[in-house]
Amino acid sequence: GHLPTSRLMPVDAKNLFFLYVANGVTTVRSMRGNPSHFRVRDQIARGETLGPRLFLASSPMTGSRVETPELGEQLIREYHQAGYDLAKVHEGLTREVFDAVVSAANEVGLPLGGHVPDEVGLIHVLAAGQTSIEHLDNYVEALAPEDEQVVSPDLVNSGDTLDMVLERRLPLLVEATREAGAWVVPTMVLWETVLLGDRSASELRLLRPELRYMPPEIVEQWVGAVDARLAESDSVTNRRVRQLRRTVMQALHEGGARMLLGSDSPQVFSVPGFSIHHEMALWVELGMTPYEVLTAGTRRVAEYFDAVGDFGSVAVGHRADLLLLNADPVADIANVADIAGVMLNGRWIPDTQIQGRLAAIAQFYGN
Repeated sequence: GHLPTSRLMPVDAKNLFFLYVANGVTTVRSMRGNPSHFRVRDQIARGETLGPRLFLASSPMTGSRVETPELGEQLIREYHQAGYDLAKVHEGLTREVFDAVVSAANEVGLPLGGHVPDEVGLIHVLAAGQTSIEHLDNYVEALAPEDEQVVSPDLVNSGDTLDMVLERRLPLLVEATREAGAWVVPTMVLWETVLLGDRSASELRLLRPELRYMPPEIVEQWVGAVDARLAESDSVTNRRVRQLRRTVMQALHEGGARMLLGSDSPQVFSVPGFSIHHEMALWVELGMTPYEVLTAGTRRVAEYFDAVGDFGSVAVGHRADLLLLNADPVADIANVADIAGVMLNGRWIPDTQIQGRLAAIAQFYGN
């Protein structure tokens, strides 16, 4: 997910953190770092702010910001010294800069996660040991012939270049992902709803009643973004890319790649906490069992952080982050939303308290 910066009013930030907890999300990996997040992380850890346990990524290392190998190496050392849990890789890095970042990160022991720069390419990023790939980034592009990938990287926006896709390359990508041990965080619903969607903002408002828990000015920004995107996109191309992404995700799962639940919230029409339930439902729709989906949001998260002795499973001595549900989620993944209460680091929050706070948040925003 993404955490609020100091530009968001303190009351809005506290409301946002509560939305995660209200939906049973007790751990969040922030993927857009800001120095202010260290203070927030500590406040939550001390119990001063009610919110999920936070793991923090650095500020995004973009091509426009990190133009030289020397600067990339310097930033990695600064991020490590500051105490970030990982460094965020973003678009636009050259291969030379990316390789320098990888070398420095390996030297100080700082994991890398995030996007796949087009000039670097998925196979190279995997071979370099980037620990996580967000949004299935570059998987569709990597289905094109190798000599075309840098020449025409933006397959997702061009129907003509989509014709270059060779689905027979998919097993190669799956095997490279599995052998690298990389984790994939697909964020499928966000992409299908907004970036590749065919619904207007007014339609999405009806499908996302949880918008009433977000500041109205943010919702209006989301409305504008969706309508602008819809006006300039091609619905046929969007459908083709949506199906390709689904095919890629199914192949990764069936091929034994390691996958983690994530939703990139708060993001356009992706409300914290609520969005993870939409994501889980889609994973089941695409063929995963409810148990596999639940594992991707619990034990597998602990494996990613190398913390299986601390959280992710119900065991004596583990952190008490637990959900009490009214129905069996293995029978129906939708039952994960039927919450009787949340145990957050040993603090019990019953559903009556959750619903009362949600009602107060909606009222605060005039809903």
